[in-house]
Amino acid sequence: MHDYFNLKTIIEARRTVKPPFMNGKKIPDEQVLELVSLANWAPTHGLTEPWRFIIYAGMQVSRFCQDHAKLYEQNTSSEKFTQDKYDKLAHMGDQASHIIIAIMHRGQLPAIPQLEEIAAASCAVQNILLGATAMEIASYWGSGGMAYHPAMKEYLALPLEDLILGILYLGYTDQAFKARRNTSIEDKFTFIK
Repeated sequence: MHDYFNLKTIIEARRTVKPPFMNGKKIPDEQVLELVSLANWAPTHGLTEPWRFIIYAGMQVSRFCQDHAKLYEQNTSSEKFTQDKYDKLAHMGDQASHIIIAIMHRGQLPAIPQLEEIAAASCAVQNILLGATAMEIASYWGSGGMAYHPAMKEYLALPLEDLILGILYLGYTDQAFKARRNTSIEDKFTFIK
């Protein structure tokens, strides 16, 4: 029962910390690799293990953010382009330590529905987020900017069948954030006996 309460505490403590609220302190690469190794224990139908990750560290964090902003500029019509969004994307990682691109890799078992592969890869991401919480690392699972745009897949040289699930920003924060939910769990289930 002791382990349950530790796990419950970690799950309830997990929260989204947007990158501007991170403090710029660097996470040791070994800890980030340890977090990614937790992803490998997600549930997976047919043992396809459809999660893949691209990890940016050091100066590559800034380079990715600059490239992300350029992708936005190159693939957005002049009517929809805003300098504010460009600047936000270009500087999104300024206070983050690492960026991880989370990918659902479509394997060689087409009988397994794509939705199940997305769910498995999302569980892998959740393992990373929970591990980060346990290590007192702040995390943000972002899906904005060009994350879902075909230009990002091309930039990352991903196969057509793969899907980007989001951009994870990891770092430390000095701020205390409270996890919250808008409604209680009782409003979200039906118990049939």
